[in-house]
This record gives sequence, C-alpha cells and structure tokens, in this order.
Amino acid sequence: MDVNKNSYTFGFAAIMVIIVAALLSSAAIGLKPFQDRNVELEKKQNILSSVGIATDRDGAEDLYDTYIKSELVLNNKGEEVDGSAFDIDLGAEVKKSADAQLLPLFISEADGKTRYIIPLRGKGLWGPIWGFISLEDDLNSVFGAVFDHKGETPGLGAEINKAFFQDPFAGKTIFDGEEFKSITVIKGGAAEGDMHGVDGISGGTITSDGVTDMLSERLTMYLPYFNKIKPAIEVDSVFSAMDSVVTVNDSIIN
Repeated sequence: MDVNKNSYTFGFAAIMVIIVAALLSSAAIGLKPFQDRNVELEKKQNILSSVGIATDRDGAEDLYDTYIKSELVLNNKGEEVDGSAFDIDLGAEVKKSADAQLLPLFISEADGKTRYIIPLRGKGLWGPIWGFISLEDDLNSVFGAVFDHKGETPGLGAEINKAFFQDPFAGKTIFDGEEFKSITVIKGGAAEGDMHGVDGISGGTITSDGVTDMLSERLTMYLPYFNKIKPAIEVDSVFSAMDSVVTVNDSIIN
C-alpha cells in the first residue's frame, strides 16, 4: 500500500472519523442515565432550596420525599389534569400557546407550614434562565426563590444564582390588595419598603429584566388556580384561629 497517495490519507482520515464518532456516541449513550440522574437530583435540590431546605445533591432524594407532599399538573384554567409535574419540560411548555401549556406545581410541608412552589422559565441576555419561587399559604408572600442560567455573563447577569440576589425576594408580596403586582427587579435598587421590588444587578440590566418578565409571565399563569383555592385556604385559616382560641381558653380554665 502506497501511504504517500492522497487516497490513503483521505481513507485513513475517514476511518478515524468513523471510529472517534462511534466512541463518542457509545460514551454519550452509556453516560446518559447518569446525566439524567444528576439533572433529576439537581432539580430536587433546587425545589427544596426554594423552601429553605438546604441539602447537597446526594441528600436531595430522601429530603424531597420528606418535604414535598404533592405534585400537581394544572391547565390554564387552574384545573388539575393528569400527568407528572416533575417530568414536565418547562422549556418546551413556554413555547406553546397559553391555553395549551401544562403547569407544574409542587406543595411542601415543613414546620407545620404549607408552601407552594412554582417553577420558572424565561430569557436572559444570552440564553434561558430558570428557577423556582415559593409562596406562603396566603398565596401572596414569597418565602424563597432560586434562579439559575445557562450562559449569562460572569460577574454580571450570571449573579442571579447568588444568594445576595435571591435572598431579598423573601418577604416580598405578589399582590397589592386584590391587584396582582408580581415582583420587579429594579435597576439602581428598590426603594426602602417596596414590597414588590428587589435590587437589580449592576451591569446586568437585561438579565434582571428577564427575571422580572419571567416572574410576571409565570405567576400570571397560576392566578386561576390561586383564585380557586383561596376560599378554602381562608376557611381553614378561620378554623385554625378558632382552634387556637379554644385551646387558650381551655388552658386558662384548667
């Protein structure tokens, strides 16, 4: 065989390309179950983080089963439908029309408190951003929020996954009386006492605006469900208050 011929060079290159492609494909297929498992555990870790349950990826499995009591799939009317909330690809759902989207919702129970966890998906400067926001059982007060991104600028928009940006969401409210207000990330900083605003990231205006838009768009989708369950929650609150009064009176009498 004449190794100096062009045909040998091209043939050798073609064979090597085929071999390398086969090896890479085999590796990808072999590693996919492990990758999928890591994605699942990271998602559980982030859901737990939104309700203040700190854990590493390895511990997320057991804690998730302990604290997440319900997984619901809703339609745009706030009705429960069949499906697996955890398996919904929100990136695919947000591309659909509003009336065709499936809305996952997670409900946690911790320290005697019920909290509602809403998955988020939006657009940053360079790609998708996402996260979870949890609401207290009044469906108004924010308990916690976590955000992440695919390719935002380090030191700027990428800072949305840092505690200094996420922590101020706790205690904010998404309603002003009966009016839905959502939460706005404000360039230059929110005014003191602003219950619907948090400080933006210096130099990360577009990503900050993406978080604002994501929160407003996603939370709006859940309003029909909130309106359905609020009366029941309010009734439960009244009975809980009455039980507390009865308990106190019994203690005084005894």
